[in-house]
Amino acid sequence: MRLTIITFCTVTLASSAALAAEPTGDWRVEDGSAIIRIDNCRGALWGVVAWEKVPGRDERSGRPTLGSPVLINMRASSQARWDGQIYNAQNGQTYRANVRMVGDNTLRVEGCVMGGVFCGGQRWTRVGGDASTGTAQKNGSGRGAQNDVCARVSNLSPRPD
Repeated sequence: MRLTIITFCTVTLASSAALAAEPTGDWRVEDGSAIIRIDNCRGALWGVVAWEKVPGRDERSGRPTLGSPVLINMRASSQARWDGQIYNAQNGQTYRANVRMVGDNTLRVEGCVMGGVFCGGQRWTRVGGDASTGTAQKNGSGRGAQNDVCARVSNLSPRPD
């Protein structure tokens, strides 16, 4: 009986710690066309395009999408969930959004319009740090990005009062 209680407590604590983990790192979008690098910048999660299968251009600005912010100022709202905004470079629109860890290697990304009435989303998959998996390349080929997320978004982050 004592062993059962100890085992239950250990499993419960381990799963709680996993759920509380931040989704920092590299994530492959659902269709495999890009990898988004997420980092915690002054208490908020930000994600930038770290790799693209096909180099893209931002519909609104015309700039390359590589290195551009996608997840914007995501703040913890509950255990394993962060709320903020997501930018869609294909149409130049920013939407209310949230991200949730649904496993160690799966991130649910959801964007909403009309005050949250209509929402849609994707499941992103965590990728390792090896180039053969499609993660951010550091060879200067133009398809990957050697980037520091927080440095890229520092001018966009809200300043503390």
